[in-house]
Amino acid sequence: MLSTWAKFFLTIPTLVLLSFTHPALAAGWPRTITDSRGAQTFAQAPQRIVSTSVTLTGSLLAIDAPVVASGATTPGNRMADTQGFLRQWGEVAKTRNVQRLYIGEASAEAVAAQLPDLILISATGGDSALALYDQLSAIAPTLVINYDDKSWQQLLTQLGEITGHEKQAADRIASFDKQLSEAKMHMTLPPQPVTALVYSPASRSANLWTSESAQGKLLQQLGFTLSSLPAAVHASQSMGKRHDIVQLGGENLAAGLNGESLFLFASDDKDAVTLEANPLLAHLPAVRNKQVYALGIETFRLDYYSATQILERMSQLFASK
Repeated sequence: MLSTWAKFFLTIPTLVLLSFTHPALAAGWPRTITDSRGAQTFAQAPQRIVSTSVTLTGSLLAIDAPVVASGATTPGNRMADTQGFLRQWGEVAKTRNVQRLYIGEASAEAVAAQLPDLILISATGGDSALALYDQLSAIAPTLVINYDDKSWQQLLTQLGEITGHEKQAADRIASFDKQLSEAKMHMTLPPQPVTALVYSPASRSANLWTSESAQGKLLQQLGFTLSSLPAAVHASQSMGKRHDIVQLGGENLAAGLNGESLFLFASDDKDAVTLEANPLLAHLPAVRNKQVYALGIETFRLDYYSATQILERMSQLFASK
């Protein structure tokens, strides 16, 4: 239930939106954006974007979109800085004075206090505020974004169209593609196919990145072939809805890690050593042949910043001799 204070703020963004309608509208506006909840027409490019998804925020920053506040994760954990922002773009957010909305559980009151003219929600994942859609859409126009079924470039393009920053999105992608092409010319790939995962040593479980994930798509762009999950493995998809990961645990863990090389996302070299020391995985070809590679702790969520770091890491690991 919203407080009286928060209800007061619910009326302000509507007034703000009305004040944005200007006789000299920018080229390409108004425009209509469609998501899973329907179509919405925007008079002009948003000026105060609130991202309830820490995953989406990095892509917004990469295209210089006017994001004023973002949801956050636990501050100071392996993937986040002291604000709870992801390490790969935390300094950028600090420079641009992006405010932290909340840690973990979404708060409509915190969103309302930022006077947004656009609110973005992720459709799936631990940072999704979809349960608050009705409350948030009463504050300002709200869009639901899927990031679990597309590459980071496709997500960047989508956000560019929503925010009017198409050129910035295209420039970022072109810059990365140039780096990728150059890197591939000087790389010798390890044995194929490969398995991409996030390994949890404590529970001895893993989340496998699928070919539909941003991580899987990036590996394929680099020339890697993703291994197929054995039909006999009874794996469950996270939350029953996500397209980007498959959860593995127990006896399915070893069976699912069937690539000739293993790529550990959100991991450092210590995590690779820990996986190799797991006696239940000692028989795997990738472990026996020392083809287990950590790609950095900043790579759990993929965006322009973390994708660039992966490219740099790959260039070091597989530089042609």
